Amino acid sequence: MLYFFSDMFSPIMLLVILVILVLLIILASGYVKAPPDQAFIVSGLKKESRILIGRAGIRIPFFERMDRLYLGQMTVDIKTEQSVPTNDFINVNVDAVAKVRISPTSEGIKLAAKNFLNKQAKDITLDLQDSLQGNMREIIGTLSLKEINTDRDSFSDQVMSKASKDMDKLGIEILSCNIQNVTDENGLIRDLGADNTSKIKKDAAIAKAQADRDIAIAKAEADKAANDARVMAETEIAQKNNELAIRKAELQKESDTKKAEADAAYEIQRQEQEKTIQTATVNAQIAKAEREAELRKQEVAIQQQSLEAEINKKADADRYAVEQKAAAELAKRQREAEAKKYELEMEAEALRAQAEKEAEAMKARAAASRYAAEQEAAGIQAKGAAEAAAVQAKMVAEAEGMEKKAEAYNKYNNAAVIEMMVNIMPQMAAEIAKPLSTIDKVNIYGGGGEGGSGVGQISGNAATVMQQVFDTMSEATGVDFREILKAQTYDAKVNHNLNLTGIPGGAEKGNEES
Repeated sequence: MLYFFSDMFSPIMLLVILVILVLLIILASGYVKAPPDQAFIVSGLKKESRILIGRAGIRIPFFERMDRLYLGQMTVDIKTEQSVPTNDFINVNVDAVAKVRISPTSEGIKLAAKNFLNKQAKDITLDLQDSLQGNMREIIGTLSLKEINTDRDSFSDQVMSKASKDMDKLGIEILSCNIQNVTDENGLIRDLGADNTSKIKKDAAIAKAQADRDIAIAKAEADKAANDARVMAETEIAQKNNELAIRKAELQKESDTKKAEADAAYEIQRQEQEKTIQTATVNAQIAKAEREAELRKQEVAIQQQSLEAEINKKADADRYAVEQKAAAELAKRQREAEAKKYELEMEAEALRAQAEKEAEAMKARAAASRYAAEQEAAGIQAKGAAEAAAVQAKMVAEAEGMEKKAEAYNKYNNAAVIEMMVNIMPQMAAEIAKPLSTIDKVNIYGGGGEGGSGVGQISGNAATVMQQVFDTMSEATGVDFREILKAQTYDAKVNHNLNLTGIPGGAEKGNEES
């Protein structure tokens, strides 16, 4: 059964395959694709032809034909081969160029296909050249020579408008028309140009002269305005400079006056500050002496305490060191004896008697060494105690000396104070007079009067300051130094029999005089 169907359908299948192959070959041979600048016109089977522009299509071989129509832009050179008279009867030759193409509409392609089918672009331009030349000659006859030269755009537009009517019948579209050149046989165009050139030159010369005149007038007015402005500016500058000089003189006068007043006030203030500094210096020296005396007392007490503590600490340390050393020596010897004893016990029993004797001897020597160590420790302790006692005695002696010195100062009372005052008086006088040695220049304001001259006041300043220092010290200590000093004079001792208690030799001399 299977072989039956295979034999039955084999010719049919072959026929179908053959038909399909034929159709494919026909379709492949009839496939066409039109470029954008050409139109493929397929005609034959249908009444209306098919137009392919920039797309593909199928042409059935043997039944349809395909024709080409060029749709690109074409340039047509339009020249008048003979002179053409214008409206004013002047023969001219015109050279123009027109850009044309076949109208892309279906109606325009159908009209163009009747006239330019399968033609090259140059053949189409040759066919159009005669028609365009005729249209241009007609337009030239309606225009004057001046209109053709001066308004060429209007001339080209009229040519396009005139020619478009004829071109539409051929399916042609005029894109542009440009007039390239216009000439005449008698040179009238050149003469018109010369006339216009002369007129233009004349107008230009007149305009230049008028412009030069306007420039000269404007320049003169500008120079005058600039000169007036410069004079006014210089006058104003001179006035301002004069006012500035006057103001500077006034300010300089005020500055000199203020400076003189400031110098005078500075000098007075400096002298007052020097007095204050000198007074403060003397007070500081006195306070410093008092603080130093108090400090020495405190230092003695602190040194004594420190020495006692150091001595005790050293003695304790030495005693502890000796005790530790003796204990260590004793422990060492005990460990050595025990080790030796252990070694002797391990020996033979026959040597026991001899070992016991040697052990007894070692024990005796250990006792002797212990006794010697104890004696050495006792000696070190005694030595430390002796050194501590010596140091303590030295510090006690120094403390007693400082205490006696303090008691002596307390007993001296006013005499000691007088001695200290007399010792520091030269130094005080030198310090008070020291600022006078640094004076380089003296400005004296005011005359003599009751206070005397300014130089006398400066030179007497040292004695005044010393007197103020003594007064300040008297108020601070409660001791009248003037009375103390007066008590040591000859008049006080002889005539008034004055004496101060506590001054060495004062009591004896007073008694003798009495």
